[in-house]
Amino acid sequence: MTLWVAVACGIMLTIGAVCAFVRAERGPSMLDRVVAVDVVVASVLATVALVSAWTGRVDLVPVLVVLALVGFTGSVTVARFAAADSDDDRRILSREEARELERARREAELAEAEERRSGSGGSSATVGREQQEGGS
Repeated sequence: MTLWVAVACGIMLTIGAVCAFVRAERGPSMLDRVVAVDVVVASVLATVALVSAWTGRVDLVPVLVVLALVGFTGSVTVARFAAADSDDDRRILSREEARELERARREAELAEAEERRSGSGGSSATVGREQQEGGS
């Protein structure tokens, strides 16, 4: 590898890492920040690979593997938690909001149970009458 190739690769990696840092800082969403951190990790990996290729050191290959695994694990973890719920579901509720939500859930369950009782009671009475009339 010639000196010019190594310098050009280093400059491009630096520009990419700086742009990724700017995106991570500005956001606006969590996804933008996660992608930016992935780009920074990829830039670090490429820089270590460039140094390894330039110097001929093969002992840096395990470092590349560890960095790749750490970057992958971090990205998957953040993506899992970021995509798990909507913004409202991820928000921590106050005690009053939690009580109100629980009260609304109980009322809905009671209304559903009452509907099932009134709906199934009428149909079972009709079935019972039909059986009596057919059996008579």
